[in-house]
Amino acid sequence: MTDTPWEPPLAGTEVEHLVGALERLRTTFRWKTDGLDSAGLQVRVGASSLTLGGLLKHLARAEQQMFTKKLDGTPVGAPWDTADWAADPDWDFNSAVNDTPEQLYALWDDTIERSRARLAAALTDGGLDQLVHVSWPDGRHASLRRLVCDLIEEYGRHTGHADLLREAVDGRVGEDPPAGWHG
Repeated sequence: MTDTPWEPPLAGTEVEHLVGALERLRTTFRWKTDGLDSAGLQVRVGASSLTLGGLLKHLARAEQQMFTKKLDGTPVGAPWDTADWAADPDWDFNSAVNDTPEQLYALWDDTIERSRARLAAALTDGGLDQLVHVSWPDGRHASLRRLVCDLIEEYGRHTGHADLLREAVDGRVGEDPPAGWHG
């Protein structure tokens, strides 16, 4: 076992590379948000309203939507199904201020574990080429490959935001967690 298990393979299959890239981004994002109190999770930079707490909750929502509703049509469940999205389209970002660090970390960590299991099952059941539930207005369905790539893009964007926010909190910088780090 390596002490950097988030490192993608040097020469693997397409699935290994895509899942490896997603896992590396998940790990880096979690490291950037790790171990903070409420004040640290609510730090903002400049005019932006983004916070690390809001990003934790938003990415938990993105994971949940990707591997339930979009994957196979399963309802997203709590807390997403009770939010008033019409009144606050950014509810996931904005409501994080009302959550404790323990709630935010547990929400993200638990969601990731479910996402990993659902993705692994989907890969076993039909691979990256299988069509998933989500479709466009003309009836075309996305592939599982598209869902994974979309989630990689989402993490890429928000891990960059987390870099700036964490540096503002306590100066933590770097691309990857140190060897042996565990969230």
